[in-house]
Amino acid sequence: MGRADLARRIEIVERRMETWEARVAAAVESLESQISQLRDEMHEEFSAVRREIATGDEGCVRSLREEIRAGDEETRRVLREEIRAGDEERRHLMRVLHEEVLHRMAKLGEAS
Repeated sequence: MGRADLARRIEIVERRMETWEARVAAAVESLESQISQLRDEMHEEFSAVRREIATGDEGCVRSLREEIRAGDEETRRVLREEIRAGDEERRHLMRVLHEEVLHRMAKLGEAS
């Protein structure tokens, strides 16, 4: 391989390196631009979310209060129904026991 061939090959490699460097520089510049745009968009969106939270807090609190009240009312209703059902059952058992006592007393009266 002669000096001319070596010089030519070095020139080819240098041109390829320059082309590669230009492409890499363009890609990095594009990437920097995209990252900057993403940061701006994220900043705007986070600010919007913060504003929504700040203005929506009262609505959320009001909604939560309504849900709690509705839940309390439902709990009271269910408890009342369970108490009534329990009362009915106790009354029934008391009647049965009363009848049983009367029946036993009658048997004792017959035995004497």
